[in-house]
Amino acid sequence: MHLDRSMIVALIATVVSIAAPPLTQANASPISQRSESRMIKTAEGVQLRVVDAGKQGATPPLVLIPGWSMSAEVWQRQIDVFARDRRVVAFDPRSQGQSTKTVIGNTPEVRAQDLHALLTSLHVHRTVLVGWSQGVQDVAAYIDQYGSKDLAGIVLIDSSVSGGAGAITTSAQATAAQFTRLGIYAAHQQDYLRGMLAAIITKPQPPGLIDGLVVNGMKTPPSIGVAMLVADLYGVDRTSALAKIDCPTLVIASASSPELDAQQAMAKQIRGARFQSIDDAGHAVFVDQPKRFEAMLRSFLTSL
Repeated sequence: MHLDRSMIVALIATVVSIAAPPLTQANASPISQRSESRMIKTAEGVQLRVVDAGKQGATPPLVLIPGWSMSAEVWQRQIDVFARDRRVVAFDPRSQGQSTKTVIGNTPEVRAQDLHALLTSLHVHRTVLVGWSQGVQDVAAYIDQYGSKDLAGIVLIDSSVSGGAGAITTSAQATAAQFTRLGIYAAHQQDYLRGMLAAIITKPQPPGLIDGLVVNGMKTPPSIGVAMLVADLYGVDRTSALAKIDCPTLVIASASSPELDAQQAMAKQIRGARFQSIDDAGHAVFVDQPKRFEAMLRSFLTSL
């Protein structure tokens, strides 16, 4: 997940100094009664766990792409809400959740290939790609490789597209903080994930939701998680993909995001893109303020 730069350093330092409370059993059942969960092969030796909900119709389907270490469950409310009138697909990216763990291909560029294979296998056409955090990098990598001519729209949530290794020198302090957090994550994965979720989801949630996300997050081996995040943030300059987007685009940001200005600037680089922000929300704006987020997304979908 493209973490909000310096927002969790102090929190994580506190969290890892104490024992984490015991985890409750994660719910492995389908997210809603309208969904089906199955494994789809996207590459040799790689299968993605996919939640397929709703039904085919005249309205564009949604494909929901989660952030770093997250599973499809982070979208559980949006799956249930939008599956009432359209097809909704969510999935665990490779090496995350219940999908295949692999030591190769844990980059946005290869995950974009997985996404393309997934859409082809599921016969999902003219879809709206919704990428959050790390998912924004995946969408940018997808556009760079496949363009946007087959998409009905794009939604980018609370992350700017990475400028690659240049950020190491232009944002030295933030980069140092990021690598400090990676060291904590590698040594104290469960505590780190719980602290991270407390930082990015600031509102009370239904019982079991946070524990389930922690359990699923721990299914990514820490060594893979570290390499994945480095590839997301510093591996490739993906900003050139913005000029290739020629379909309707919505950028939604948390009003308190340290990357708010960068996201506004990103939206200006995309032809005709809309930019909207959500007050009183952490990085996971669709979890903290689901009704506001869903109203913005619904308005965008109606405009298509």
